[in-house]
Amino acid sequence: MVELNQPLPPPVPSAELRRRLAERRSAPAQALIAPGPSDAELEEILTLGARTPDHGKLFPWRFVVLGPQSRARIAEQLAVLAEARDKPAKDQAVLAKLTAAPVTILVISAPVPNAKPVWEQQLSAGAVCMNLEHAAGALGYSASWITDWYSYDPQGAALFGVQEGETIAGFIHIGALSEPALERPRPDLSLKVTRLP
Repeated sequence: MVELNQPLPPPVPSAELRRRLAERRSAPAQALIAPGPSDAELEEILTLGARTPDHGKLFPWRFVVLGPQSRARIAEQLAVLAEARDKPAKDQAVLAKLTAAPVTILVISAPVPNAKPVWEQQLSAGAVCMNLEHAAGALGYSASWITDWYSYDPQGAALFGVQEGETIAGFIHIGALSEPALERPRPDLSLKVTRLP
């Protein structure tokens, strides 16, 4: 662990990190199987995930680690809620993504009132999600960052302990892949980049 107020070494070129970033791909959540991270590896993933840009040192997010039993129990309750929705069959089908992986880290955006702009605090929660994916990959696991309907349904979110003023930034499902992830389309940077002199 790095001690407070100690100088950190400057970044050094890393072909391995560049390769990982170039090949980074979210895994299909329902294709994640055991083995998942050990308790020690999970602690390291959380520690690395928390090293995230944060305007004001507010840490405006929190983690809920969900094991298979808690997710199975909540998925049963969500299945009941799905029956009252517009597309119950579809909304029940996505619950398989919630229960497949060995481990899930729920990232909850928890903005600090009357501090920095809420949007910036929410961006920090999103950055945590991406850091968790990178940390899982660095330990040899695959990960999937998803939300799905229950993230935005007040009754659904409440099942995960989301409190007033909080929102779900994402579920980071972690495990091994049962099948190789396929590459997907990537943006044409000429359409996404503006260069100003």
